[in-house]
Amino acid sequence: MGLLDGKAAIITGSARGIGRATAELFVAEGAKVLINDIDGDIAEQAASEIDGETAVFSGDLTAPGACDDLVGAAMDAFGSVDAIVNNAGYTWDGVVHRMTDEQFQAMLDIHTIVPFRMTRAIAPHWREAAKAEAAEGKEVFRKIVNISSVSGTMGNAGQANYAAAKAGVTGLTKTIAKEWGQFKINCNAIAFGFVETRLTASNAEGGAIEREGEEIKIGIPEQAREMAKFIIPLGRPAQPEEAAGPVLLLCSDYANYIHGQVINVTGGQFTGMYS
Repeated sequence: MGLLDGKAAIITGSARGIGRATAELFVAEGAKVLINDIDGDIAEQAASEIDGETAVFSGDLTAPGACDDLVGAAMDAFGSVDAIVNNAGYTWDGVVHRMTDEQFQAMLDIHTIVPFRMTRAIAPHWREAAKAEAAEGKEVFRKIVNISSVSGTMGNAGQANYAAAKAGVTGLTKTIAKEWGQFKINCNAIAFGFVETRLTASNAEGGAIEREGEEIKIGIPEQAREMAKFIIPLGRPAQPEEAAGPVLLLCSDYANYIHGQVINVTGGQFTGMYS
């Protein structure tokens, strides 16, 4: 028996990194999973490599109507959806006095507006189902997990845009929890610290992502990576598989009474204005 037997989940940004590890874990625990990435080839490859029932939706989730189309694709593929993990995102770092409006808005679009649109898109499916279940005296829990960051709770130099967007996820999460608790829809967020992904690889490696034909450099300075052993009591960053575990917990029945929370998963990391 898996923790998610018979369940279907949408995981945005799930062809790589934390999203990929989460998709693999969900499938291993019995779930059907919709794999999403902006790059269709990468999404198809990930789905083909995951041993279980998957569907694929590729495309830019910040485009008008994309989130509605994604939810529709999942409903068509699986017949129902039990969990949404809003994980898609990237970083576009820069200091405040040199940051452009486009750079700031891009982070708000993917990290805050997309989770809002995903939630709005699933609303008619979940709310009506919950009303029918309540009329029959049933409690059926559904799950939203928004992926946030300690940049959003503590701030981070060079990431005013990302930090602001992830701070917005906290307000969104807590508001959805207050509005939708009556429908037995748990909404929580996870604020990750340092997790080993392409976004936290050394920027000396020259990693980049493409956005509207423009290459955006990703990664962090090697000296910041070296600091991990000093600022994280466990002495190292998390692996994506370790990050996936808390997401699974929040999407399982063991977390039916965890609601409206932002859970720090940081290895005890204590950077910021408070700890």
